[in-house]
Amino acid sequence: MNTKTKENPKARVLEIQRMSTEDGPGIRTTVFFKGCGLKCSWCHNPESISLAPEIQWIDNRCIGCRSCIEVCKFDALSISKNGISIDRSSCTGCGVCAEECPSTALELLGEEWTVDDLVREVIKDKAYFDKSGGGVTVSGGEPGLQPEFVGAFLKRLRAEGVNTALDTCGYCSCDAYVEMLPYASMVLFDIKETNSQKHREFTGAGNEKILENLIHVAEYIRSHLHSTTLWVRTPIIPGATDEEKNIQRIGAFIAENIGDVVNRWELCAFNNLCRDKYIRLGREWMFQDCLLLTNEFMEQRAEIAKRSGVSADIIHWTGSTRIEADRSEQPEVLPSNC
Repeated sequence: MNTKTKENPKARVLEIQRMSTEDGPGIRTTVFFKGCGLKCSWCHNPESISLAPEIQWIDNRCIGCRSCIEVCKFDALSISKNGISIDRSSCTGCGVCAEECPSTALELLGEEWTVDDLVREVIKDKAYFDKSGGGVTVSGGEPGLQPEFVGAFLKRLRAEGVNTALDTCGYCSCDAYVEMLPYASMVLFDIKETNSQKHREFTGAGNEKILENLIHVAEYIRSHLHSTTLWVRTPIIPGATDEEKNIQRIGAFIAENIGDVVNRWELCAFNNLCRDKYIRLGREWMFQDCLLLTNEFMEQRAEIAKRSGVSADIIHWTGSTRIEADRSEQPEVLPSNC
């Protein structure tokens, strides 16, 4: 949703997360942009999918004062037995209710920022970047849906000596990367599933454009003198991307097409900490009953990856895992979709 003002464009930002250690090397500040062309069934940031601003209600903060209902001009809010109910078809995301809420139980997700203001905000953390080898990561959603802004933002940060990382799902136009890649110190690129039919089933879209864009990114890195680090990341989702054949196919694709430029292939363990996000947005989540994966399971998937044709040195797995119970005392039962 960039404006036409090229000097200081605007974009819709979901959140600025400081002190992150999961979005690239060192201590990082991650800027999450609103909007994504995919609708992954396991999405850890469901509030980032829509480009439009959204309101979420946090029940344990609500004091029941009804201030939000009184100021809503669109009759989108009401009281139900479960608390504040939001009629999503009527809500415009104007944010007036969130401004009026004295307990911050209502929050507006997605605010407009200019490049100037966003640079000033994140540069406050430069001392942490310099000491830890960190920097700023743009994520989402999909930053490639607002490429003019992201490119200008990354360019300004590079001029300030800040390491920059582009975290992308790959589902955007190739032209978007033309805007962003020149100013990205590193790229974190997701490959979830190589079978296009399954990819569509899990994410709402095929994978052809994503794989084409990944090859384009690799070609860009090969043909430019300045160094750009490339990480491939695969979410390991129970009952979806965790299949042995999928990991083997992804490894074979990497080895055949981009093995010479990939610095790291990261297997990211399923995370179920986003349950409350779906509740706040009034949505059901098909993975809400799924458990964290075990350390043993992730080690097994890493071994499969190492036998897929890529260099074993680039394989890493990350994320929280659960301690596996003694099967003789407590047999594990998982939901059918897990």
